[in-house]
Amino acid sequence: MPHSVRAVVARSKGEPVTVEIIEVPDPGPGEVLVAVQACGVCHTDLHYREGAINDDFPFLLGHEAAGIVEEIGTGVTNVAVGDFVVLNWRAVCGQCRSCLRGRPWYCFATHNATQKMTLDGVELSPALGIGAFAEKTLVAAGQATKVDSAARPEVAGLIGCGVMAGLGAAMNTGGVSRGDSVAVFGCGGVGDAAIAGSHLAGAHTIIAVDIDDRKLEIARNFGATHTVNSTSEDPIEAIRGLTGGNGVDVAIEAVGLPATYEQAFYSRDLAGTVVLVGVPNPEMKIELPMIEVFGRGGTLKSSWYGDCLPSRDFPMLIDLYLQGRLDLDRFVSETIALDKVEEAFHAMERGEVLRSVVVL
Repeated sequence: MPHSVRAVVARSKGEPVTVEIIEVPDPGPGEVLVAVQACGVCHTDLHYREGAINDDFPFLLGHEAAGIVEEIGTGVTNVAVGDFVVLNWRAVCGQCRSCLRGRPWYCFATHNATQKMTLDGVELSPALGIGAFAEKTLVAAGQATKVDSAARPEVAGLIGCGVMAGLGAAMNTGGVSRGDSVAVFGCGGVGDAAIAGSHLAGAHTIIAVDIDDRKLEIARNFGATHTVNSTSEDPIEAIRGLTGGNGVDVAIEAVGLPATYEQAFYSRDLAGTVVLVGVPNPEMKIELPMIEVFGRGGTLKSSWYGDCLPSRDFPMLIDLYLQGRLDLDRFVSETIALDKVEEAFHAMERGEVLRSVVVL
């Protein structure tokens, strides 16, 4: 029997979101019904509301979430009723060419729930296949990853997207290791997670770059050893000055702008790595001299979801949090009610928060 629950819906492009009563089906084969306990307000949800992802309105927003498994469909074996789970948008298929090559973190055919959640009989498009600004949501079983229930839902859910993206950009994609030097461009939630990941990996020098002194001060709390305000000094020259004139081993761009990508490119050492984890819009282009790409060597990478494997990475990160080695609490700027998501979008746009978290 369908479940009637409150949820945040974006009905049309650019319009304020509203709280509606939606219908969530019982789980079918391979599906899981999750009672959502907390969900972070991520830029990606705002991109959906603005029509920057696609135009499949109406959208059921929210994707950075944790909760309790309430029901499971037939054939589900990875979770059980009562499990505390973090939701993810990479439920690997195990059968595509990437999975078969032993690289499931690049899975090209990830799973979502087959059944649709609806509003007044109209099918909803759940953000990243999740739709977790809701009292309950329906996902594919592989989108629910069991973690230690000792973690608070408000912080556990954050590893479902932004924190994982940043940590993974440093640790998985960038391969940051002991003694490395790192520069992170953009000190929002993803950038700060990249700084925290670099610190966890043992980087010796971690340089935070931003245009906001408030954000730079916060970046120090996550492990930045140096900060650069790019409005008052050239970040490339500043980074070289902090690294003996050489540049960094790994430069992580967490903004998604051509200008900051170019700065990251030129701030790395010879044979260094550039990681793009900031999300650009489709119209953006970069132009680099090919001789510089060739002559500098190294690697230019993009990081999609931190190249993570949720079944491997989520429990590990929660364990690090419970051990006191990963300060997830610091990412939570405020907790809010479901009907405050629109206000949280504006606070995010003004740069006032790392994460607003809806608590249900």
